[in-house]
Amino acid sequence: MPFAVNSNPSAVSASHNLSRASDLLQKSLGHLSSGKRINSSADDAGGIAVSYKLDAQAKRTAAGMQNIQNALSLLQDQDAKLDSVGKILDRVAELRTMSDDITKNSGDIENYSKEFNELQFQLYNIGNQQFNGIDLFSYDDTDQTSLLKSTQSSYNNSDGSTETFIKFGLNLSANEGSHSNGSNISINITNLQFVLKPVNDPVANGFIPNLTTLNTEQIIGSIERLAHVRTENGAEQNRLLRSAELMESNYNHLDAAHGRIVDADIALESTRFAKFNIMTQSSTAMNAQANRLHDIGLQLIP
Repeated sequence: MPFAVNSNPSAVSASHNLSRASDLLQKSLGHLSSGKRINSSADDAGGIAVSYKLDAQAKRTAAGMQNIQNALSLLQDQDAKLDSVGKILDRVAELRTMSDDITKNSGDIENYSKEFNELQFQLYNIGNQQFNGIDLFSYDDTDQTSLLKSTQSSYNNSDGSTETFIKFGLNLSANEGSHSNGSNISINITNLQFVLKPVNDPVANGFIPNLTTLNTEQIIGSIERLAHVRTENGAEQNRLLRSAELMESNYNHLDAAHGRIVDADIALESTRFAKFNIMTQSSTAMNAQANRLHDIGLQLIP
């Protein structure tokens, strides 16, 4: 091969190797600085497509978990109010029993009725309670165009008879699996008019002025219906807790799968960084040596 001064293929080759080593070094530096294996779609076109879908599903799952926690708070608040209703009904039953005492005169019974009237007002106030603007309780004439979904339901009394009432609820969409539509969980909005009749009629504001108008069996019936709706509330809380556990497990697995695709293996990447760093330094040194080859040619010219 002739010795020429117009061209220097060794320097061109060294420069090309230097450029390639520098690009690899910069890419490795980007992976280490970001902690990600995929910083652009060019790094792994197929991997970034899968990671997008996994990340989107994980975010939907996280949002569903938040919805479940909020629904659980609503049910817990509702149960606290129902507990207060239970204490009032217990007191009403106690007052009604004491009013049957043959040693009580009409004035004593009237005093019992005064307390009974105040307790009815408190039941009415409880029936109007809300959670973040959402009614905790409903009535037979609840607006059918609202968010509440109404269905006909039946209740078995202790005497064996069956009565029907309107049941209201909210549908909670929980994305427990991979399907985008998720699964619906019904949240009961207790029909307090059904629970309290005939002790109190919150809709018509129909307070009973005289305690003796009621009999003990009617009050016991309200207590039994209250026990029924509190049982339903507790069952719904348990289902939400189990659903939250499932969604938390799904979220953890989705997050781990997403990480395996996009996260960089720091041990492996640091080894590559050291390799590309050495290659860059070596290419730089050889490029400098190749650029000085023509100096030897100039010594041949007299």
